[in-house]
Amino acid sequence: MKINHALAMAISALSAGLLISCVKPADENKASDVDSQVAQDSAEPKTSEGSASTDNNSEKKITTVDISADTEKTYLTHVANEMVVPAYADAAKQSDLLHDLAQKNCQQAPVSGDELQALRDQWLVLAQAWASAEMTNFGPATESMSNLYINYYPDERGLVHKGVADLIAANPKLTAEQLANESAIVQGVPGLEEALFANDSLDAGQCAYVISASSALSTRLKDIEEDWQQNATDLLAIDKTAESDQGLNQWFNSLLSLIETMKSTAIDQPLGLTGKAKGHLPAATAGQSRAIINAKLGTLNKAMTDPVLTAILGNSNDNDVADKLSTALADTTTLLAQMPEDLATADKATQQELYDHLTTITRLIKRQLIPTLGIRVGFNSTDGD
Repeated sequence: MKINHALAMAISALSAGLLISCVKPADENKASDVDSQVAQDSAEPKTSEGSASTDNNSEKKITTVDISADTEKTYLTHVANEMVVPAYADAAKQSDLLHDLAQKNCQQAPVSGDELQALRDQWLVLAQAWASAEMTNFGPATESMSNLYINYYPDERGLVHKGVADLIAANPKLTAEQLANESAIVQGVPGLEEALFANDSLDAGQCAYVISASSALSTRLKDIEEDWQQNATDLLAIDKTAESDQGLNQWFNSLLSLIETMKSTAIDQPLGLTGKAKGHLPAATAGQSRAIINAKLGTLNKAMTDPVLTAILGNSNDNDVADKLSTALADTTTLLAQMPEDLATADKATQQELYDHLTTITRLIKRQLIPTLGIRVGFNSTDGD
């Protein structure tokens, strides 16, 4: 089952649809204009006075807010300390808790009933924590391709199911160190999901896998958290705000990538809303796709309604994008709460309504929020709205 690292990573990236963010680098000089994508989405070009073009659904012109270098630095520091690092820390914590629980409940196999359910419940908390951490689609997680080892998704060819079963059969006493040398296909959140939810009970080999996989996952998550703690200034270009909007570009394009990727690979494609069905919903084996989507929406809502950001946007009384985003996110969350835990079992009309809500959020970010901040949509924008 052991696979050469370079080959494993190449296969992982290919199957995952190359979901690593390719955000367009910011210019060295601060730019207040918007890129061609935004221009195409709008009715008229930006004027020399700093007003961006109008939104397709509104006659109101967008006014770019004036963000000083000090304000930008304060905000990016806030993002690192209050959003990014805590998200990775929580994911690592939940993986540790799963590991501790597995050691406790797996003292004697087979494991079933309440003990297995407790492991499944903790896995879902972990899966939601990582879904939130995925908002940061740049930095150490993606540069090292650790994101694929943490969450090999979308698994369009169903490799995780067979890979985990084969690995456990070949290595019934698997250790975390051994697992770390295996392919991304058999690691992380999806691998744990497969072991915990594809079986009515866990035998000794499956228990060994859960213990080892949760330990290896914790190590990987803690490494990312530590990297961010030590290098946030460089990763978010916090010390370059006087001459560059690089940090703002990275952060908001990362949030845009979160919603676009979720809409495409986690909703549209697996449900076959705009084309032939492809792949599967997140947490499909567990039947908990709603929880994963809800975690991502919750993270996006936290970022978009953050008081430090809304204070920046409030510098111009002409802009109401913060209110629009808050309303759109609240409406989407309300709709999602009314849907079944497994979104595949929802009626097609409701699935389409969810997709349309996500499209509204995407358009608000691309056509109003990003122009208002005077930054640019990354060149790999995938939404196609």
